[in-house]
Amino acid sequence: MSRLILLFLATLSGLWAQKLRPDDPLEFELKPVNAGDVARRKLSDYYDVVTHTLKTPGELNKNLPAPIPAKAINTLGDPLQGAWWVKRHYYKPLSEAELVAGPGGHKPPSMEGQWTVVGAKSEGITPGFVMVDSAKEVYYIKFDPLTNPEMATGADHIAIRLLYAFGYHVPENYLIEFPESILVLGKDVTLADRLGRRRSMTHRDLSEMLQKVQKTAGGKYRATASRSIPGKAVGPYRFYGTRRDDPNDYVPHEHRRDQRGLGVISAWIDHDDSRAINNYDALVEADGQKYVKHYILDLGSALGSGTQRANSPRSGGEYLFGWKQSAVQLFTLGLAIPDWAKAHYPHFPSIGEFEYERFDPETWVPEYPNPAFMNRLPDDEFWAAKQVMSMRDDEIKAVVKSAKYSDPKAEAWMIECLIHRRDKIGKAYYKKVLPLDNFQIRNGLLVWEDISDKAGFGGGGLYNVQWLSLDNAAGTTSAITGANSYDIPSSGGPYRVAHITSVSRPKQSVDVTLRFEGSTPQVVAIERHW
Repeated sequence: MSRLILLFLATLSGLWAQKLRPDDPLEFELKPVNAGDVARRKLSDYYDVVTHTLKTPGELNKNLPAPIPAKAINTLGDPLQGAWWVKRHYYKPLSEAELVAGPGGHKPPSMEGQWTVVGAKSEGITPGFVMVDSAKEVYYIKFDPLTNPEMATGADHIAIRLLYAFGYHVPENYLIEFPESILVLGKDVTLADRLGRRRSMTHRDLSEMLQKVQKTAGGKYRATASRSIPGKAVGPYRFYGTRRDDPNDYVPHEHRRDQRGLGVISAWIDHDDSRAINNYDALVEADGQKYVKHYILDLGSALGSGTQRANSPRSGGEYLFGWKQSAVQLFTLGLAIPDWAKAHYPHFPSIGEFEYERFDPETWVPEYPNPAFMNRLPDDEFWAAKQVMSMRDDEIKAVVKSAKYSDPKAEAWMIECLIHRRDKIGKAYYKKVLPLDNFQIRNGLLVWEDISDKAGFGGGGLYNVQWLSLDNAAGTTSAITGANSYDIPSSGGPYRVAHITSVSRPKQSVDVTLRFEGSTPQVVAIERHW
């Protein structure tokens, strides 16, 4: 019996030491197990603010002896495609038409027939309602505040399309204009008064609701129509831990590359409202299996918009509350001027407060600490930065133009800000690791792109290559004598590693592993060191 146990343990030890599996690199998450009937949950926004501010939850890298690298990635460093994220623009560029269409793009509310209002929100600065169009599709209709027409709808329209291009799951939102005459009130629709008491909604309520919305020059109402997300709504996901009732959610969210990288993308579009209540989980079904699909929504508070009003000038500059920033103000009697207060914002009501000169991606923060954003490492930032940098100037212009700002100067400012902020992100994060990507084998050589040099930021300079032989079973490497050029060595076993260094960046390196099966070697792993 003891020999069997020793043999079993030896087998496990070998599996743990093995560096690569035959099916690496994986592209997709494992086929989900049936999630059953996941319960819907509701999170408290106030509780979320307090817990994240006083003691940020999750397993934070800053509190650990050694930081935890990103998980839920393949051996090439990309997130696994599936319920959280899929490959899009950086990997296979979308056309301008596809970028403008965003998610879906083919089912806007039907303008033939009437829209039946089946639910409404009349309180607050910006009203909204739920309607069913003549094609029996359900949409959530959201408006701009009266003081800032085009602001929230424009921000949502642009941000949704950018996040979609970067592979995130987002709702199918449409920028629409409609006349009041298209609306009819459904049966048994109720409203809550200021005391929370429910009462029947009347046509007068509907008219008074629309009085809080400014009409366009053509006498219509501009709004965002968000098509109902398929599946059962089961509440938002958090930026830390896992969802206990989801058997497929086994990687703590603060260690997911797609969530860590979202911090860099959120900085680009100034989505400081990136918190749990603006996430969405849907229980969907495919091939007879139920699983939870994760969405990001409510992006009307980005790009200078605070949804109900222009965003605060401090947006992205500091947390709503922080011990250090509070102490500075206390001991200087409020005379210390924070850097964010020195920013200049042109007066564009349709945009709000958005700029690029004071923007610093390294110091940008959301409204309160986000565990996933705080945990990001240089390779997480590099992954996110190359997604952002994949949006060319003309593509940014096309997406912004599709938001249909009536003021050409506001449109031009939005484009200018996004281009400059994008470049600041590339410059900041391309210098933290060797900026090499798109490794290929060509005519017996290992070739790559220096994407920092390609972007005009300056590259890593002169690169050196040392080839190593990888003992995959043991997970160890040994140098291949004389193999120190871009030429792939003709011998060295089934796994050979190119250890790439830079003369100008001695602390940074990239290891690229090739697997030799048959006549065609394949790039199967990329590891970045800094």
